[in-house]
Amino acid sequence: MMRIGIISIQHESNTFLAKPTTLDDFRADALLIGEDIRAAYGGSRHEVGGFFEGLTQANMSAVPILLALATPGGVITKDTFDELMKMLDDGLEQVGPLDGLLVAPHGAAVSEQHRDADGYWLSRVRQRVGPAPIVCTLDPHANVSDQMIRSCDATLAYRTNPHVDQLETGLQAANILTRTICGEIKPVQAIARPPVVISIDRQETASEPCLGMYHLADEILHQPGVISDSVVLGFPYADVHEMGSSFIVVCDGQRSMASELADEAAVWLFNHRDDFATDSIDIDEAVLQAQQGQGPVCLLDMGDNVGGGSPGDGTLLAHALLSSSVGRSLLCLYDPESVRQATDAGAGASLCLKMGGKTDDLHGPPIECEVTVERLIDGKFTESKVRHGGRTGYDMGPTAVVTAAGGLTVILNSIRTPPFSLKQVTHCGIDPAAFDAIVAKGVNAPVAAYSEVCKRFIRVDTPGVTCANMCRLKYQHRRSPLFPFDDVQMPEDGYRQAVD
Repeated sequence: MMRIGIISIQHESNTFLAKPTTLDDFRADALLIGEDIRAAYGGSRHEVGGFFEGLTQANMSAVPILLALATPGGVITKDTFDELMKMLDDGLEQVGPLDGLLVAPHGAAVSEQHRDADGYWLSRVRQRVGPAPIVCTLDPHANVSDQMIRSCDATLAYRTNPHVDQLETGLQAANILTRTICGEIKPVQAIARPPVVISIDRQETASEPCLGMYHLADEILHQPGVISDSVVLGFPYADVHEMGSSFIVVCDGQRSMASELADEAAVWLFNHRDDFATDSIDIDEAVLQAQQGQGPVCLLDMGDNVGGGSPGDGTLLAHALLSSSVGRSLLCLYDPESVRQATDAGAGASLCLKMGGKTDDLHGPPIECEVTVERLIDGKFTESKVRHGGRTGYDMGPTAVVTAAGGLTVILNSIRTPPFSLKQVTHCGIDPAAFDAIVAKGVNAPVAAYSEVCKRFIRVDTPGVTCANMCRLKYQHRRSPLFPFDDVQMPEDGYRQAVD
């Protein structure tokens, strides 16, 4: 039976954060080796779950090697990355010869010594396994390098944002790999990178302007000889040379065809680039809109987007809601100190807290007021529905629910938790439909979780390390010229790139 290795090292690195990502951050999320990976992710809706399922369908043996995931955060420290590479090398050594590999990087990992961290570890795998076929899946919030493409035989990204098709992407990757091993196809790939960064608030794939771009991708996908094609939206908060959008096309033995089709998509984005610039509104306008019409309305706090690495303790929208006539409002804040104080006081107690605003001075000052501790919970919950990220188990750490004057309810958690699941709220004994406004610290991912209760979503360009207006951030490593920062022109030969 053919033996197929499975490796996943995933981190979305926000280089504008001062606090780095350490091995403890991976341990807090997932740091697994060998069969522990199958036990935790076999049967999941993560792409690794799709790997296992697809290989079972093909009667091939899955050999899990390493899975390391951490919540988006700052740059990965050198010591942490070195330890991950040691685990990777040791795992490959222990499993012996492999007939192929399925690999799942994020595509936007940055370490202190390797700005292209994903390209580095993928090339390290390639060096170890030689010509064995490697098929790679990516989060569409990737910044794709030549090294990443050169290390793999085929690369494909999820097709949805919010990401609800990770399982399907994993299944597709397994199918491409097994067909390659069986000699049915010979995948070759090409990438095209237009000088465009798509604003984070214009990246919802089911809405315009992305909808038109994905319609083109679907047309390309159905052409004879095309195995897969991917729209890579890009991650604007990793300051690297490759930052920006790209298109990957995988064809059956026809590299020139893959190159031409990738370039066709890149030219389309360049010609429509103005449609992909930020269209968000400021805090005052957002609160004004929230006062109009029925609730609950979901205010998407883009400058404090936990799924993009932000601290999760931003208070600017909460302060604005408290001084408005919106009504009852709800938000989650990362604040271990306040959780400890509320826990010490006990359920039912009243005390003064300074909530949030503790990580830096970019996301608003603390909310200082008297609160009542409504309940204390362990913060662990399970999501059974298909949601962004494909995960089922969550842990917010010890959590306190408090209420304050002015109709404000705050869920205080001690582990940064992105708003990917509505159970982040309902697990705390809270009915989200009872509120007029809910603040979710994200951009597109919360839509999948909160759409069943929120009638409207308002994307708010709050300040912070994940602000929608990228021109506020100070880049040092991005390529130039690059839209929307610079004036750009289309080269005569398009954007196709040969990556041997």
